[in-house]
Amino acid sequence: MSTETEDGDDLRERISNFLRRNFPQIQMHGGSAAIEEIDRENGSVTIQLGGACSGCGISPMTIQAIKTRMTKEIPEIETVNARTGGMGGEEGMMGADTGPSMPGESRGGEIGGDDDEGPEAPF
Repeated sequence: MSTETEDGDDLRERISNFLRRNFPQIQMHGGSAAIEEIDRENGSVTIQLGGACSGCGISPMTIQAIKTRMTKEIPEIETVNARTGGMGGEEGMMGADTGPSMPGESRGGEIGGDDDEGPEAPF
């Protein structure tokens, strides 16, 4: 259950600012990050990544970066739980294989012959 107080509102604001400051690419790529729950007693926060984050092949890396950086930058937070999509997966890693096909995956038929090395990285 959420433990929200006036200090909790300050913590919520700091977490929101942290996400906007450290992960603008989430929104730039059509995704969203929302705080689902903050439990000050346990030092935990649950983040829901949505929009384009659902099924994105790099969302597990984004989630790991959020977990690592947030616990270092916000001392009250010891545990970050994050998930993607509305599938209710835990820790955000569940459901990663249920998303759309990734570039370079075969959908049947010939794509470029024997010397096709796949698509170039988008970055």
